[in-house]
Amino acid sequence: MPTTTSSLIFLLQTVAVLQAGVAVLNLFLVRLLDWKAELARLPLLAREVFQVHLWFISITLGIFAVVTWRFAGDIAQAAHPLCRWLAVGIGIFWGIRWVMQFAYYSSSHWRGHVGRTAAHIGLLALYGGFAAVYLVAAWRGTGGAL
Repeated sequence: MPTTTSSLIFLLQTVAVLQAGVAVLNLFLVRLLDWKAELARLPLLAREVFQVHLWFISITLGIFAVVTWRFAGDIAQAAHPLCRWLAVGIGIFWGIRWVMQFAYYSSSHWRGHVGRTAAHIGLLALYGGFAAVYLVAAWRGTGGAL
């Protein structure tokens, strides 16, 4: 197995572990960000939709993590077109998440707060790194054409 493939497998497995961590951490956002009072003030339907979306994002990230861990070698070697398309889909998911982190969230949430600024920059790096790893894997397996 060429070194670049081994490196890509390692990166994919690293991303899988980090995604699993994000999936678990996501389940504790309400407690971590002290949102219990804010959520209690929401109408019941909005509160329920928020909770369902929180769980489904975590489930989705967990699936991404498990599939990536299990098939890292296949994804890295583009063993099947499905592997390339999976990498493209997950890469686009994280690329859009990066754009949202960068362009959608108001800087008032973090500007002037050292810890929050560090978290914002860390999330930009994390989400951008996830997107890059998946998109590199997809592109590498196509010879430049999907």
